[in-house]
Amino acid sequence: MTLALRRVADTFLAAALAVTGAVAVNPAPAHADTATADTIYYWNDVLLEAFRREGGAPGPLARAAAMMHAGIFDVLNSAAWARQGDIGSGYHGYTGIHPGTPPADDDLEAGGAASTLLKDALPGQAVFIQQAFEDRHGNLVPNPHPIRVQVIEAMRALRDGDGAGDTTPYPFDGVPGAWQLTGHLCSTQGDVVTPNWGRVTPFTMTSNTQFRQPPPGSFTTYQELLASSFYTVNFNEVKALGQSSPSLRSPEQTEIAWFWANDLDGTYKPVGQLLSTIEGVTEPLPMFDDPVRLSRIYALASLALADAGIAAWDQKYQTDIDLWRPQTAIQQAGADGNPDTSPLIGWEPLSADESDVSFNPCFPAWVSGHATFAAAWAGIMRNEFGDALPLTVGTEDPHAVGVIRTFTGFTEAAMENAVSRIYLGVHYRFDADSGLATGFDLADFVHANFLTFRCIDPNLC
Repeated sequence: MTLALRRVADTFLAAALAVTGAVAVNPAPAHADTATADTIYYWNDVLLEAFRREGGAPGPLARAAAMMHAGIFDVLNSAAWARQGDIGSGYHGYTGIHPGTPPADDDLEAGGAASTLLKDALPGQAVFIQQAFEDRHGNLVPNPHPIRVQVIEAMRALRDGDGAGDTTPYPFDGVPGAWQLTGHLCSTQGDVVTPNWGRVTPFTMTSNTQFRQPPPGSFTTYQELLASSFYTVNFNEVKALGQSSPSLRSPEQTEIAWFWANDLDGTYKPVGQLLSTIEGVTEPLPMFDDPVRLSRIYALASLALADAGIAAWDQKYQTDIDLWRPQTAIQQAGADGNPDTSPLIGWEPLSADESDVSFNPCFPAWVSGHATFAAAWAGIMRNEFGDALPLTVGTEDPHAVGVIRTFTGFTEAAMENAVSRIYLGVHYRFDADSGLATGFDLADFVHANFLTFRCIDPNLC
């Protein structure tokens, strides 16, 4: 199925779900004899539906994707090595388990690992995820094979105590330039979104600060940043292009703003939008009929996305600059100490909820999470496929229903994703630039060091 057709099917299934409450994933044959590409596509559809149901911050969703897709890959990869007698060539696993004997049904074991790890990551969706497993495999299944058990245990050992549940309150800096609660969805301490996510144990990075960028303009204090011409240029750009109405945005810039948003609960969120593109790339390529190869691509992308969330949130909350959103900056420009930035009382961003009431994401502006996620995804994909592959992308944002955009390659898509946040009125250009730099550097690191080619006997490779 092409990506465009799959999006139509997803829209239909989502509508059916709203009416019936049925499991809204693409149908798949039950009791497959062995894993196929459909194994991976099926569970990615389950993942995206879990995102729609779960909502909330992107970091926990990206963590769930990495746990699930890396688990699927490790089951299928270990089974393949077991059938080869652990000789020849293939890929390094993520959790590093020994393959042992192969399972009788790879599809079942991969699905068992996927459902268990996804329930671990998103326990609020456990009933839905279990139903998705039973829709594919039934409810009378044999005991899990040791490969599945080992992968689950290894992933749990890596993620238990990783800091994902840290709810320590955020201490506001309380000076001009510092992030403030802004808008009806960001008005209390309880609205602050995952302020400790930058401390979560990474999946691949050597430290949470490995890809931390220099602060905006290399200024280390709010006062120096706000007084600079660098800030003035960025301030005036988002003031002109990001306002709800009127604005200097072109119609296409408005479309771009909404297309990449997916900020609202009920959508597959930014992480889901990026993961949804992979099938359109891999499905036409016969080499990805191999489920090990296909699961590796999803695992690499998901691992990079998970650490992109950690790296972005580290910079948002754990650095000297926890930057205010443009709405606060523009409305309070009279207090910023910069004579070249003029306040506009009542300025609000284009960003809006289902009722078209303006809102800001409830976390600091620098760096852009959308840009970081987009570059992490694009970096993995261009390392694997090159950067001259035409790409078609859809969206689930309710302000861009039915919009499809095409790109000449992954970098172009990531760059547009990043700049969309300026048009939406929630970021400055330097937020986007720093996020892109973080994500691309991270992706190159992940691709070079994880799930790489493995050859046991050079005479057989």
